[in-house]
Amino acid sequence: MSDVKYIFCTGGVVSSVGKGLTVAAIGRILKARGIRVALQKLDPYLNVDPGTMSPYQHGEVFVTADGAETDLDLGHYERFTDVSLTRASNVTAGQVYSAVIEKERRGDYLGGTIQVIPHITNEIIRRVKLVSRNEDVDVVIVEVGGTVGDIEGQPFLEAIRQMKHSLKRKETLFVHVTFLPHIGATGELKTKPTQHSVRDLRSMGIQPQVLIARTDYPVTPDIVAKIAQFGDVDEEAVIPLLTAESIYEVPLMLEDAGLGEYIVKKLKLEPRHDVDLSEWRQLVDNIKSAQARIKIAIVGKYTQLHDAYISVKESLHHAAIQLKRRLELVWIQSDDLEKGRGLAQLEQVDGIVVPGGFGYRGVEGKILAARYARENRVPYLGLCLGMQVMCIEFARNVLGLEDANSSEFNENTDHAVIDLMLEQRDVTDMGGTMRLGEYRCCLKEGSVAHQAYQKPEVWERHRHRFEFNNAYRAQFEQHGMVFSGLSPDNFLVEIAEISQHPFMLGSQFHPEFLSRPNKPHPLFLQFMRQAIERAEGVAASEVS
Repeated sequence: MSDVKYIFCTGGVVSSVGKGLTVAAIGRILKARGIRVALQKLDPYLNVDPGTMSPYQHGEVFVTADGAETDLDLGHYERFTDVSLTRASNVTAGQVYSAVIEKERRGDYLGGTIQVIPHITNEIIRRVKLVSRNEDVDVVIVEVGGTVGDIEGQPFLEAIRQMKHSLKRKETLFVHVTFLPHIGATGELKTKPTQHSVRDLRSMGIQPQVLIARTDYPVTPDIVAKIAQFGDVDEEAVIPLLTAESIYEVPLMLEDAGLGEYIVKKLKLEPRHDVDLSEWRQLVDNIKSAQARIKIAIVGKYTQLHDAYISVKESLHHAAIQLKRRLELVWIQSDDLEKGRGLAQLEQVDGIVVPGGFGYRGVEGKILAARYARENRVPYLGLCLGMQVMCIEFARNVLGLEDANSSEFNENTDHAVIDLMLEQRDVTDMGGTMRLGEYRCCLKEGSVAHQAYQKPEVWERHRHRFEFNNAYRAQFEQHGMVFSGLSPDNFLVEIAEISQHPFMLGSQFHPEFLSRPNKPHPLFLQFMRQAIERAEGVAASEVS
């Protein structure tokens, strides 16, 4: 195939309707045909990236291999397609406006008046095309954030309209995801919001060719026909998408509804082989057939919004699916542990995960969770800050350094076992200035980490400013801490684990970014094995 084709996905009626999962699922069903895909998210907000935004505002920050802090939907894209994305895959209005203003300040526009059209839209188009420039790609799937009608999204809609106009007719496809509300009093699904959403989109010069109708209730043929008529699309292009038990059912639902073949026909794509979703179907079968439960606690400061830890949550699911277990998550607010609440929940779980985070609030609760795991031999997986609090707890309660802390939380501590990285000490800006992206980690032979990975070195993604303080390395090792993952120069501690414990391991990096539903991350998989072993041991002791 010579020309790159584009699929643009917009949303209507309400936000959080499922565009991100739809884009990821379309990528999966195209890839199942041997079609090479790249994916991109256009975010209309004026932040340069979500790196400085509160997780309560935006959910998780997903980090790409090249060190970009991006929207959480890129995590869905990578998990569904197993394609490693780059910073080009997330474009924000902040990036676009900053680039245009920078050019204006340099005089690149030769004194001309700078306007949304053509300067902002041209920059958006340039960035959309950039995602496939250096890659072997057949189709670029682009999600436009927000909903049709949002003021901030209008330049992005105008940009993709211009792309439709400039490209050949068979090189673009517009998919619109809407919501079908159900009126409980009458028992009806209402199509009027979808009709209005399509009308708004058409008023901007974009005629959707596929309508995906999100709903919690079955959609009858007469409703499909009505949506097709008023949306001016083929009936076969109206795809009802019911809420599924698992998000991993979505590609199968879209494929079984005929969307894959419709896209191939409309874009005149040339599949390299027959559709092969057998592995994905087996994955969904395993999810549905799992009966035995495994109970895992996630202890964090943002647990009221599960999207703040979405990659962690999905990574745990991937490991549980592989081991044929039904995951039961227990969300524990770390602040509650500090106030004496939540301990009873810890006593009921088979494993504890402490994910990353920033700021002092809730940290002492995470330290308490680490202590409980160590003293009660409960499998523990610490991610980034989760590794650091494991080390702080060890220093306080094993080494006897009572005021041990991170200099992030107490600059005056006598024992900063976690300290600011040397290269971070002159950094003043917050956005995009941490240690970000993929780095190499060398594993210690015979360690738990080496046993999990089954290889001498790995590449993992980072997002942090603070590291283990090497001044304490020998003292920790003398008391049973194993530093099983180090940077190639042996200077940075990347993985710490406690010997004489079934599984107590922390990583300075974020392994959750590399887990896939059909390829669980080795650390999550090993953690889950130990949690299952503990659960079965407890069950056996209760029976006897």
